[in-house]
Amino acid sequence: MKARIDAYFDHPDRRAQLIAGISRLVAVKSVREAAAPGQPYGPGPAAALDEGVALAREMGFRAENLENYVATADLNDKETALHILGHLDVVGEGKGWSTDPYTCVERDGMLYGRGVSDDKGPVMCALMAMQAVRDLALPLSRNVKLIMGGDEESGSSDLAWYYANHPYAPYTFTPDANFPLINIEKGHYHPDFGKTWEAETVLPRVTGLQGGFRTNVVPPEAQCVVAGISPIDCAVEARQVQAETGAVFTLAEADGGLSIHCAGRNAHAASPDDGLNAISALLALLARLPLADCESTRAIQAMHTLFPFGDNRGQALGIGQADEESGPLTLNLALMTLTGTGFTAKFDVRFPLCANEENCKNACEASLARYGIAVTGDAGMVPPHHVPADTPLVRTLLDCYRSYTGDTDAKPLAIGGGTYVHDIPGGVAFGCEFPGFDPKMHAADEQASVEQLLTACKIFTLAIARLCG
Repeated sequence: MKARIDAYFDHPDRRAQLIAGISRLVAVKSVREAAAPGQPYGPGPAAALDEGVALAREMGFRAENLENYVATADLNDKETALHILGHLDVVGEGKGWSTDPYTCVERDGMLYGRGVSDDKGPVMCALMAMQAVRDLALPLSRNVKLIMGGDEESGSSDLAWYYANHPYAPYTFTPDANFPLINIEKGHYHPDFGKTWEAETVLPRVTGLQGGFRTNVVPPEAQCVVAGISPIDCAVEARQVQAETGAVFTLAEADGGLSIHCAGRNAHAASPDDGLNAISALLALLARLPLADCESTRAIQAMHTLFPFGDNRGQALGIGQADEESGPLTLNLALMTLTGTGFTAKFDVRFPLCANEENCKNACEASLARYGIAVTGDAGMVPPHHVPADTPLVRTLLDCYRSYTGDTDAKPLAIGGGTYVHDIPGGVAFGCEFPGFDPKMHAADEQASVEQLLTACKIFTLAIARLCG
């Protein structure tokens, strides 16, 4: 079977078909916009779903657009055993492209365009795998249904709608992540917390602080104003903290005091080690200044103690933990605002399977309470998504991957981020990004390797044959 699949996709026509199909999908600017009548995600995603249906029908599949939430394509009329979840919506193009983001360009074996990797290229791979199973007359006893979504990038309400009206399949995977396979997505905990106090007059003190812009991003910038102190009074400490952290401080005169800007480096909250947290670096500097003994100073010192620079594991907060299967807890102090009468803040924790309410949520609240800081609102823990490695789905998909890569040591992955199957019982993420390849996801010049996409087609073909045969 493997030899027949190889021969099928090694034919030049398959390469041309793959590029042509991806090009048609990329040409549709499918960024979510305001809802319109019959278009819950706006005209772009609706047009992309229509194009997905047109492609599937041209390839001989029964396909339909379901109220512009999702589109589906079925391989046969048998009972469905497998759902493949891809999406046709994309993030905005942003700036810095060397090509037109909505024209698929091939150069030196690479495709460039918004969606070539996330997730229009993988959707085309799934369609061509279904086509190969049919053309090669591989024996099937059950159906595979490709579900093409229109809202993955903005919350996956498309799948919530679909599964509120349709049953789950025995097996589900999404080609919207990484190979070899992701079977664990860590849980999420991101409470709001803070403290208030009466207006203060003592000097020197911090009168305002602002840092971060999104919960799931390591804050690249933070700034504050310190009344009653001058830049020269802070210069030595700023150089010391800059050398220790790598963050860059800019000091300037401000009305009645000092303005401090801290430049760090952003990264996804699921990988905080890749960034430089500007908020915690700024707190490290402020904790060294000769500030007056007052509530705002005590709040800054407490935040520095609980969230010291470089502690991306929550050790100081008392929630650090890890297990062999899913790895360590990660923490990103994402947002902080301080005014003359209080402060608010928010962190983003991705916790492993061993975490629970007692050793994570309750432990965090107890640590904050020791400094008079309280969690506000209902901050619950979103549980991890975990599909055991010994399930038939995981074993079969990994075996298919190993067959085409020769990577006999390939093992399931645990990640801090979430994928399209996070809320799907038994679902896993499987491809299309191969180890070591950077697709420039959500960035300018998003790219995909043609050869890697064709290999993904082969892997998916074998997976369909084994799961539905």
